[in-house]
Amino acid sequence: MKKDKEKVIDEVWTEDHVRSFLNVRSYDGSNEDFHMLLKAYQSMRASDFELFVGMFREQGRDINASGSDGRNVLTIVSEHRHGGDYADILRQAGAE
Repeated sequence: MKKDKEKVIDEVWTEDHVRSFLNVRSYDGSNEDFHMLLKAYQSMRASDFELFVGMFREQGRDINASGSDGRNVLTIVSEHRHGGDYADILRQAGAE
């Protein structure tokens, strides 16, 4: 069977598309700030993620929010081989 949707690579993200991630809500009762940051990290290139983190902080959201396992997004990103740029963005925004 053929896939219904092809994977989009190097998609151009508008500011509105990045901003739309501020409306992402947790479906499992986890901390919404954590969920939002994690979904943005998983979906965006570093430059788009940096823009998102600025918007996230402007709304007064918690850059150190943690998931149900007690880890925050910086901890998760730091464990990933290609997460260095994202970790730097989070640290610059005050993540610990």
